[in-house]
Formats: sequence, C-alpha cells, structure tokens
Amino acid sequence: MAQQTHGAHMGGPRGAAGMMPGEKAKNFKGTMAKLLRYLSRYLPAIITVLVCAAASTVFSIFGPKVLGQATTKLFEGVMAMLTGTGGIDFTAIGQILLFLLAIYLASVLLSYVQGWVMAGVATKVSYSMRREISEKIDRMPLSYFDRVPNGEVLSRITNDVDTVTQTLNQSLSQIVTNVTMMVGVLCMMLSISPLMTLVAICILPVSVLIVMNVVKRSQPYFRQQQDYLGHVNGHVEEMYGGHVVVTAFGREEESLGTFEKMNAKLYDAAWKSQFLSGMMMPLMNFAGNLGYVGICVLGGFLSLNGSITVGDIQAFIQYVRNFTQPINQIANISNVLQQTAAAAERVFAFLEEAEEPADPQSPLSPELIQGEVDFAHVHFGYNPEKTIIHDFSAIIRPGQKVAIVGPTGAGKTTMVKLLMRFYDVTDGAILLNGYDVRQFARNDLRDSFGMVLQDTWLYNGTIRENIRYGRLSATDDEVLAAAKAAQVDHFVRTLPDGYDTVLNEEATNISQGQKQLLTIARTIISEPRILIFDEATSSVDTRTELAIQKAMDHLMEGRTSFIIAHRLSTIRDADLILVMKDGDIVETGTHTELLAKRGFYAELYQSQFADVSSEAV
Repeated sequence: MAQQTHGAHMGGPRGAAGMMPGEKAKNFKGTMAKLLRYLSRYLPAIITVLVCAAASTVFSIFGPKVLGQATTKLFEGVMAMLTGTGGIDFTAIGQILLFLLAIYLASVLLSYVQGWVMAGVATKVSYSMRREISEKIDRMPLSYFDRVPNGEVLSRITNDVDTVTQTLNQSLSQIVTNVTMMVGVLCMMLSISPLMTLVAICILPVSVLIVMNVVKRSQPYFRQQQDYLGHVNGHVEEMYGGHVVVTAFGREEESLGTFEKMNAKLYDAAWKSQFLSGMMMPLMNFAGNLGYVGICVLGGFLSLNGSITVGDIQAFIQYVRNFTQPINQIANISNVLQQTAAAAERVFAFLEEAEEPADPQSPLSPELIQGEVDFAHVHFGYNPEKTIIHDFSAIIRPGQKVAIVGPTGAGKTTMVKLLMRFYDVTDGAILLNGYDVRQFARNDLRDSFGMVLQDTWLYNGTIRENIRYGRLSATDDEVLAAAKAAQVDHFVRTLPDGYDTVLNEEATNISQGQKQLLTIARTIISEPRILIFDEATSSVDTRTELAIQKAMDHLMEGRTSFIIAHRLSTIRDADLILVMKDGDIVETGTHTELLAKRGFYAELYQSQFADVSSEAV
C-alpha cells in the first residue's frame, strides 16, 4: 500500500521526592500478580538475583561484628601493655582482619553477580515488552487509534516500559537487601545487648514522625511543582511550534508574560518543595545523633560493669546506622512499586485490548481482485448506537474512474476505510469481483490498493527509499521509472544528492507539492489494482496541481480509481460520480448528467462556481 493512514541511595531530598504520591494502579494486587506471571519466564535468573542479594547482605552484616572482635583484641592488648601484663596480639588481629577481608570480598562478588544478572533480566523484559507492544499495534483495529491519542500509545512503549524495567533493575534487589539488612541487623543488635537495642528502637518513632511531617508539608508543593512544570512545558512547546504565527501577529510580549507568570508559580512551588525535602536529612541526623549519644552513654556504663566489650559498642554503633537506612529506603520503594504497578497496568491493559478479527483460515488469492467493486446495501456506524452510512449501494466496473463527492461529514472517507477493511461493515457487504472483502487476508487486500492522501507521509530516509517503500523489492531502475511517471524525476535531479537526498523527520526540506508527487511515485511502484485519491490536490497551488493531475492520470490508466474531492472542477471527466449526503448516495451519474438534473450536485457545483466568481471580483 502506498500510503499509511496515520499516523541507589534514597536518602535526603531524593528520598523525600520519592515519597511523593505518584499515579496509583486501580488494581495493585491484580497487576502485580500479572507482572509476576510475566516474569515467571525469567524465574531461575530472578531466584539467583534474590539469593545473591540476600547472601551479599548477610556477609556485610557480619562485618561490623568481626571488626568489633579486632577492636576488642586491640583494646585488650593496649590495656595489657599499660598494666605491664602483656602486649598486643597482632597475629590474632591479622587473622581477624583477613577473615573480615574475605567476608567483604564475598559480599562484593555476590553483589556484582546480582547486578549483572538483574541487568540482563531487566533488559530482556524491556525488549520483550516493547516487541509485544509493537506486534500488538499491528493487530489493533483502527478504531482504537481513533479514540486513543498517539501520545498515549507512545507513552506505553517508552515511559511505562522504562518504569517497569527500572524497578526490576533497582528496586527488586533493594527490597530483598533492605529486608535482610533490617532483620539481620536487629538480630545482631539483640545478640550484643538487648538493653541498647531497646534504646536504639526508641529512636525510630522520632525519625518516623519527622519523615511524616516533612512529607505531609512537602507533598502539596511537589504536586504543584509537577502541575506547573507541565503548564510551562506545554506553553513552551506550543509557542515554539507556532513561533512563526506568534511573530506574525506580534504576540511575543504576551507569550513572554504568560511564561513569566507560569515560571514564577513553578519557582515558588519548586523552592518550597526542595527546601522542605532538604530539611529531612538534617532533622533525621539530629535525631540519630541524640540516639548515638544515648547509646554511647549506656554502652560506656555497661562496659564499666563488664557487661559489654569496647568492640561490641563500636559494632553496635555501626549496626544502628545500618538499621535506620533500610527503613527509609523501604518507605521510598513502596511508592516506587505503586508507580510501577500503575505503569505495568497500562502496559497489560494495552496488550489485552481487543484485536482485529482474525483473517480467514483459507483466505482467497488476491489475484481474484481485478477492479470490480460492489457496495451491497452497506450500513456502518463508528458507534453501534449511531449509524452514519445508511443502505449504501453502488457497482463500479473495472477501470472506471469514480468520484465520491459531498459535503463534510457525508461519509466519503468512511467508505474508503470500509473498502480497505480498516473497519468492517455493520450490515451488508463490500464485494471485489463478487467476493466479500472479509474472505481475503487483510495484508493481501490492502496490497491490492494504492492510496494517495491529502496528508502526505514520508519518513526520515532518502528519496529513493521513500519511493521504494511502496514495494521493497523494487530495483533502482523501477524506482527511476516510477519517479519519471510521477513527474518527480526533474526536481529530484536538481537536489544536491539527487535520489540519495535524505528527507528530514518532517520532510520539510521539500515542498508540499513535491511530497505529494513522491507519494504518487510510491503508489505507482506498488502496482496496485485499485486506486484511492483522498483530496490529493487540495493543499497545493494550481501549477503543482496540474503536475499532480498529470501523474494521477498516468497512474489511473487501466485501473479502478476512487477520487474523493471537494473541488468539483477536478472530477469533471470521471466515469461515474457518487454524490453523498448524510451517509447515503443521493445522486449518481456523470458531471454533465448531474448538472442536467439540477439536484444536490448542481447546487454544490454552482456554490463553488459562485465562490470562485466572487473571489475573482
């Protein structure tokens, strides 16, 4: 077919921001269950990651305890030297330190293995999800894209998939690490001193209260920041896209004034949110330092009584530091999981959308399509409650040039969409050489059509590649022949790189008329049996229109052609004109016959003629 129809550490300010409520899933449990089932194909790798994360954390937990033993040995040796009863046992201390080194090396190695395996799993999940979404798009009915914005679909394949994979890559192992760390550290603290553990735990409510109060006060400002940021970005994008129009009407000052107001609101919300979130860590450190003071005083008292060694006090202080950090991280991860569930829910919702009905098991050969088209009592409505095509019937013979005219909303383009099975009729049938279009495979059916639209579509590639898009197997000679037939060879050769000229993303480095001629060349090379021209010349000047018309005439030779046009002067030589109004054919005939009837077509023609005459005056 010639033309497409469409188109780490989580403390501090970052931690506070992470607690900002994101979009939540409508069904958190159900979505997470789906995600777990989706990940089941990677179960061995995930189990390896979890085991490595837990083991790495366990090894790191034992570190302070072993280091405390070395500290105790050193302290006892120093005291023995002071009292003259002995000296420092460097051999024992060295053995302890070597054992400590081995523990930390094992922890690092397991952490490396965990990261390497998890990165592979996350990348595979990302690849798999994007592939499935891409394949799903090809199976979706056109009605879905009519009701859902393109940006929404793109967001699923980019932002939502990224959110899911980032969570897998970071948060999954962090959950295991933090839970293991919290439980393990608590056990080690209890093994050292239950009394000191009780004092350390009493610090937690203070930290929790600080976090809750800071988050409560910062959340509204974070929400305002995101809201105002959206307004600012939207305004900048809008003004940038319409820069020429803004300049032409002298609205630069007004645009700048609007931006300043929005930016001021963003500034106000941003500095308040950042200031409040930045206060979290100093306040928590203050509470933590108070706890350290209490632990040191109590530890010193217990040491004097001989209830605890100096090394155990040092190890305990390290464990306290490691005990509070996982709690903050788990609080942040819980919000990340909410956002992940929301993203995964949107991805799965898209993958579960209804698809186009399957092609017939034994589709007819496209060779049976020879250009005869029969609209047999066609009924159709985009919504079941509202029918817009009422009992449409028409028979088109092979090689006929058929024009479909009528006011906006009459159903002209809708008939073309039905013909190519972008939609299926509600009632009746569309027959090609006596065979229902639903008896053909969609790709075979659409390959039999060539379409040239008002809105041209060219992609970022060379002119040669854009022409060959109509038939990828075409040779360079066939591309050249199609270009000559479409009246584009001359202007292409005037370009610096000729057929190797690269079109930019919007194809703005060539004119609208040249783009239209290229789409016609692409249609020619596809060798279609039936042609569709939907307002193909409506947006070009008269001279370019003549060139396009000449190319279209060459293309239509010997082929059944459907021409949708508002300018009735362009379809005077049509073999048959179908006049549509409110979804029905109200008149049929040639240009001369319809004018003689003095009906609806004559009214349309005379109104356009009058418009042209008034413009001339």
